[in-house]
Amino acid sequence: MSSLMTSNPSSDRSVPEAPILVVDDDRKIVALVRAYLERDGFRVVVAYDGAEALRRIREDAPALVVLDVMLPETDGLTVARTVRGALDPVPILMLSARSTVPDRIRGLERGADDYLTKPFSPAELVARVRTLLRRAAPAMGTPTTATAHPPDAAPLRHADLTLDMARHEVRQDGRLVPLTSVEFRLLATLLAANGRVLSRDQLLDAVYGATGEGEVLDRTVDVHIGRLRDKLGDRADEPRYVATVRGAGYRAAPLRNGP
Repeated sequence: MSSLMTSNPSSDRSVPEAPILVVDDDRKIVALVRAYLERDGFRVVVAYDGAEALRRIREDAPALVVLDVMLPETDGLTVARTVRGALDPVPILMLSARSTVPDRIRGLERGADDYLTKPFSPAELVARVRTLLRRAAPAMGTPTTATAHPPDAAPLRHADLTLDMARHEVRQDGRLVPLTSVEFRLLATLLAANGRVLSRDQLLDAVYGATGEGEVLDRTVDVHIGRLRDKLGDRADEPRYVATVRGAGYRAAPLRNGP
């Protein structure tokens, strides 16, 4: 995924050089979303089914994917799972007419960073795209109050983890661990808290900001923590990095004295 950004003269805001990929089998929706994104300065490529979406992701390396759930050939949930299975950190904004809590949780579990229910406001979609891109390029944004950790600060270290804010990288015993922007900000927030317990609301504010981005679910944090643990090889019952504090939230796991 390209991290280079360029200035948009019409709006005087930065946009990525890499395109935004819009995936939906409804060509009217694709045309509408494309028009709003291009009006805001983004370059847009499109796909109308899941197989084409996966090809576009490989060939175009988009900065972000707007992905419908119900697609022919390969559905959006499978596309998201395939992308995450390849350890690709590209942000995914999932679209769906399904608005129930289980449906949203399923989308997050498959790898979505955010979830927008149809029908939606195109202006809100553009705002969410910009928010996801800011989270994917933290050096260009403003750190939240919860993290209070500027991009040029010294790397955070915990056990064999090293988290570099400037490079937006996490290394485990020297090995690069590809994380999504949400997973990265969650880990940074927990490590910066120096062992303090953080509630789900505090973690939501750190990741999404107090911007009223729609109906962000409490379970969102649990889902992303689960994905983060999977990538780090961590266990909830014997945590090395992220510990659950029942009824309170999460914290960085206490360091072990032995192996």
